[in-house]
Amino acid sequence: MNDDDVTPDSRAFGLEPSDLDGHTIEELTDYLEAGRQPANRSIDESPGCQLALDALERLHGLGGELIIADAAAASEVEEGWVDRILSGIAMDARAGRRIPFVAPEEDVDLAITEGAVRGFIRSAENAVPGVLLGRCRLEGDVTQPGSPIRIEIEANVFHGEPIPRIAERLREEVDRRLRSHTELTIAAIDIAIRDIQEVSSWTGEKS
Repeated sequence: MNDDDVTPDSRAFGLEPSDLDGHTIEELTDYLEAGRQPANRSIDESPGCQLALDALERLHGLGGELIIADAAAASEVEEGWVDRILSGIAMDARAGRRIPFVAPEEDVDLAITEGAVRGFIRSAENAVPGVLLGRCRLEGDVTQPGSPIRIEIEANVFHGEPIPRIAERLREEVDRRLRSHTELTIAAIDIAIRDIQEVSSWTGEKS
């Protein structure tokens, strides 16, 4: 497996250039690998690009080394977990629906995009060692304040991590971040563990 194997095809994931202000996931990967230098203002000022860059950075920081270290032993089925994570990153970069805040005054209109909320969810993996997030979904009418919302998350964990505990830690972290940054009424946070990776070379922090 080479570096191209961890670079997603944005078209395969249903991601159009307009979702990333004219850029592609491939361009963002190159920009990240170059240390975000020279600075590209159109990327740096694009919310969609920043969401995708942050997710790609987390994946490359943890997943990239694992992929390279275990490439020789990985089967085609096992390699599919990378595609699922990259697919989730691409889909999460979409702005999606507009989620309103309750405005303090009648003439004030405040809102956040669905993509930004998925960014809060995805960032929770930073606080939970041993997990990488795939697809994140917000089920329910997020456009109506007070409407119950169900969060659905697909995740991958590494062999040796206690699944019930890691799932609960992830659920708690997602819940904390959503309550801190949004006014969504969270009815449930469902976490589906899609893959358990046997990676003997993994050196990430464990707790």
